[in-house]
Amino acid sequence: MALFGKQQSVKIKMKKEELVHLHLLLAQLKKYCELEGVNCEFERYNELAITPFQVHRSKNDHKQAVLILGNELVALAARNNFRVGK
Repeated sequence: MALFGKQQSVKIKMKKEELVHLHLLLAQLKKYCELEGVNCEFERYNELAITPFQVHRSKNDHKQAVLILGNELVALAARNNFRVGK
């Protein structure tokens, strides 16, 4: 497989442990935003009813949580002009 040349679709595979770790990091950022009083809405993430500490949940559950929480954090940053804190 050539690194340069024809454009190819690249899929990055993560292990469940890596997804759970990323989920934990995003959840910590979510908590920080909430503690700082940033006008935040995490409705879709909260509807999932999953936390990073629920390691028994499926890899797909954590992947979904990472994608949704990541999207909500990006939307929050965009609404606040990428400013967090007072």
